[in-house]
Amino acid sequence: MDATALAEKLRKKEITSYEAVSTYIEHIRNVNPSINAVVEERFTDALEEAKHYDNERRNSVKRQGVLAGVPISVKESFHITNMKTTGGLEHRQDLIAREDAAVISKLKNEGAIILGKTNTPALCFCQETDNKLYGRTNNPWDLNRTAGGSSGGEGALLAVGGAAAGIGSDIGGSIRFPAHFNGIVGFKPGMNQVSSAGHYPEVTNPLQDRMLAMGPLGKSVRDMELIYKIISDSASPTNFLQEYKIEILSDRVNYPLSEKTKSVVNAVEDFLDQLIYTKRGVPPLFDESALLWQEIMSIDGSALIEREAYSNDRSHVVQSFLKEKLTQRTRVHPYLSWAIIGAKMFKPSKRRVREIDETIMQGDEWISDYLRKRLLILPVYHTGAGMHGQVFKEIFSIRKTYLQFMPYVAYANVWGLPALTLPVGKDENDMPISIQIISTTGNESAIFRLGSIIEKKFHGYRRCRRLD
Repeated sequence: MDATALAEKLRKKEITSYEAVSTYIEHIRNVNPSINAVVEERFTDALEEAKHYDNERRNSVKRQGVLAGVPISVKESFHITNMKTTGGLEHRQDLIAREDAAVISKLKNEGAIILGKTNTPALCFCQETDNKLYGRTNNPWDLNRTAGGSSGGEGALLAVGGAAAGIGSDIGGSIRFPAHFNGIVGFKPGMNQVSSAGHYPEVTNPLQDRMLAMGPLGKSVRDMELIYKIISDSASPTNFLQEYKIEILSDRVNYPLSEKTKSVVNAVEDFLDQLIYTKRGVPPLFDESALLWQEIMSIDGSALIEREAYSNDRSHVVQSFLKEKLTQRTRVHPYLSWAIIGAKMFKPSKRRVREIDETIMQGDEWISDYLRKRLLILPVYHTGAGMHGQVFKEIFSIRKTYLQFMPYVAYANVWGLPALTLPVGKDENDMPISIQIISTTGNESAIFRLGSIIEKKFHGYRRCRRLD
């Protein structure tokens, strides 16, 4: 069940929260050894909370929240009271949070029960999930393939049905890569719509902050809409889909896209053409977005990330990377150290940062006007999930291949746009393929409406049963 269906059955007393939470715990214990998604559990507390909600419901003590008794999972990067927030770093493995992140407080207030926290790359700084403290997360559809990142643990766990829904974050596709690679639904909100308070690592630069979003992952579009309404700091207006133009990214753009992915996008286009007028096009500043994303991520050479990674280590980042490649015995994962080296190499000058500020200011106005009554459909990545390490090599290559592979997801980050990711097919390796539906802030209900229509036709989420 998705969270919406489970919440309804709980309200009608057709099932107890204790039964639901117990079932999920048993399932996690069965599947987690293979995928390594859950890195810290709170099963005992979750069962006690389930009993509490069942008692309240039985005695009709008070009106309960919309997620009362519904078990969810949470990305490791969010503070949860009395749980660790490590960022996958060994020197943080004993640090316990004393208060909840803002989104966690809102979900708890609506009665959600947290089963545990899920794996990330070190400091969430990579699109593949692996770190020195907890190890690698595997894609349940094929354990030899990536689960994506940085919300990779969420993606893998939800793919096997390990929670009713989950929460992740996205500064460079970190919700959308795992949703795409694992065949789940994900929603990256627009900038400044959901508080990032209590997320680790924190972002202090305004340009980076506009790219970072906290959002839900799960099994249905309706769950994404429900949870977004809970965690959002502002209410979205209701939009009617007939008022919107649907634009699908032109197949003539000069970026890689597998034949199977093209075929899936074409199938979506053929379906929508029967219902709504669609056209092919390229949105404003699309070609510039991947470079802008990398430059913004490289502002100050990722000094804050480097300080967090090496706060307990005297080694220089380059020395650490080389030593790890030779001995595999350092405390920092090579994905993180190489990403920091890349940020130093691509660090923009002060003059260039001023130019970026100007471009962003002008682009915001242009793109907001362009998308006012328009929905974009974009791929997420040029292929389905690759073998472990492949995505990292493609995005973090010294040859700047990110310029080829990042535009599809970078667009929503750079311009702070809401983006819904929805599975619509499979590739030649039987791995999921998804699309994104993107617009400007304020058009969320239209995004969800179009997503629901596509989901109904193409079935959307289907639980991976290969580990049952």
